[in-house]
Amino acid sequence: MTDKRIENIKCIAALRRTDLVIVLEDIYDPHNAAAIFRTCDSFGIQDVYVIFENEKMFDPRRVGKKSSSSANKWIDFHMYTSTKECVRALKSKNFTVVGSVLREGAQTIYGYVWPEKTALILGNEYSGLSQQAQSMCDQFIYIPMSGMVQSLNVSVAAGILIADLCTKHNKSNYFLSSVEQTVLVTNLLKRA
Repeated sequence: MTDKRIENIKCIAALRRTDLVIVLEDIYDPHNAAAIFRTCDSFGIQDVYVIFENEKMFDPRRVGKKSSSSANKWIDFHMYTSTKECVRALKSKNFTVVGSVLREGAQTIYGYVWPEKTALILGNEYSGLSQQAQSMCDQFIYIPMSGMVQSLNVSVAAGILIADLCTKHNKSNYFLSSVEQTVLVTNLLKRA
């Protein structure tokens, strides 16, 4: 490994990785998930929680290599077979769970102030967030649409929401601590 590659990994860990989290609940199409992984990596989101409670489980490191452009190599995945267990684990780490769903009480992303420690949860392509997930969310957001079709592909919606989340958090202190950076550098060097 070149010195330039090592420095790039250290720079990414120090200046470009965040403690924000994305949660995918029962994503049906692995290629949609892989596209989301690529967006996460490009915006510096290191941790992705993947729930397979009702859909067939797939290995996020093995599928969608073209869709993710190998971004799945650089992300840390946390796998769950229960939405309840996943959300409880996030809340035990003091994350505010924000669900993407069009429902009463949901706020538009325009003007929305993201919580300091956010776990954004996105649901299945066909049925959206489960009732279990919705009952455990702290807040709800949605993307306002002007067209006749009031839905987006989950990977497109994720891209819009992740861009909004990271842009608004860009001015706050949401980067990894020095200890977290050191651990991440060690882990990324093993993957290089």
